[in-house]
Amino acid sequence: MKRLSVLGSTGSIGTQVLAVAECHPDQLEVVALAAGRNTDLLIHQAKRFRPRLVSVASPHDAARAQDALSDLDTRVLCGAEGLVEVARAGADLVVGALVGRLGLEPVLAALQSRTDVALANKEVLVMAGPLVLREAERSGARVLPLDSEHVAIHQAMAGHPREGVRRVILTASGGSLRGASREEMERATPEQALSHPNWEMGPKITVDSATLMNKGLEVIEARWLFDLDPDRIDVLIHPESIVHSLVEYVDGSWLAHLAVPDMRIPIAYVLGMPARLPLSEVRPLDLAAIGALHFERPDPGRFPCLELAWHAVRSGGTVPAALNAANEEAVGAFLERRIPFTGISSAVRWALERTPAQPGFVLEEILEVDRGARAHAREWVEEHHA
Repeated sequence: MKRLSVLGSTGSIGTQVLAVAECHPDQLEVVALAAGRNTDLLIHQAKRFRPRLVSVASPHDAARAQDALSDLDTRVLCGAEGLVEVARAGADLVVGALVGRLGLEPVLAALQSRTDVALANKEVLVMAGPLVLREAERSGARVLPLDSEHVAIHQAMAGHPREGVRRVILTASGGSLRGASREEMERATPEQALSHPNWEMGPKITVDSATLMNKGLEVIEARWLFDLDPDRIDVLIHPESIVHSLVEYVDGSWLAHLAVPDMRIPIAYVLGMPARLPLSEVRPLDLAAIGALHFERPDPGRFPCLELAWHAVRSGGTVPAALNAANEEAVGAFLERRIPFTGISSAVRWALERTPAQPGFVLEEILEVDRGARAHAREWVEEHHA
């Protein structure tokens, strides 16, 4: 029996993690859950899985949850302290499915307590890759991927010496605005950006998919997860979202991971490791019905966020942390209709130019850069308010 703690249990990834756990109650036990402000759903999850500990955002929400769960032997906490406690709840695997920088401290807490972490919260490694991996090395805990692309690479590299890898190729759907012109992107609404053709995701990651910032963040994540020089990582747009990533070897061989676009597949792989958990409810892949798979290189003129991410990963230090922080602020402003879609990349570039880089070896440095980049991104938003 593998015990799970889920950080971000009410979000898109978190709910799918629990759906997989529900299908395999003899192999997966949920011992702790953390959510934000969706208290009603968290209460429902707690009644279904009966965890020892749950955490919510505020004291008010905690009081409501405690009252609703009074017949269960479940502790209720809140805030940053609650997230850390969920991460340290004695699980065998902590699922990091929070959005943004909120996930950094609890992931570090899990690793420090010698607990393996499965990361869907890519911002953790973007902000603090060296720091996170240093904590994992100290404790002996593993940092495992949970994004579909990185799970694909993990499988394609399994059993192969690292020196045999020439490069890895992350695939991107291109998001909801893949075929849009620069002018159409300028006029794009939040509703258009959130209409992803293949995946069901939360609003922030869906907008990141449309700007290709999500793929840029995944490049940075792959650099740390697989100990790869950035020049050995590439990106291709693949509209069908069937090939989730590819690995090219020095002998000219390519290994690819194929599956229908359903996050339960990579989730089940990671939760079940080293075994594979059956997913009878997932529709099978039918290549004959699909007929053809297409690939193209991203256009840097229409997707400047990807170029900003390449700049950040090559610069190193705290530049990726600044990139992530500024992007979170800019995406929030776009979703609030305060800036245009194309303003996201402009705000990020402005913030990167004005945020001094640090080595990024300690948490305080990273958080200082995070605060500064957010402030600069907000400056740009206020100056260019739509």
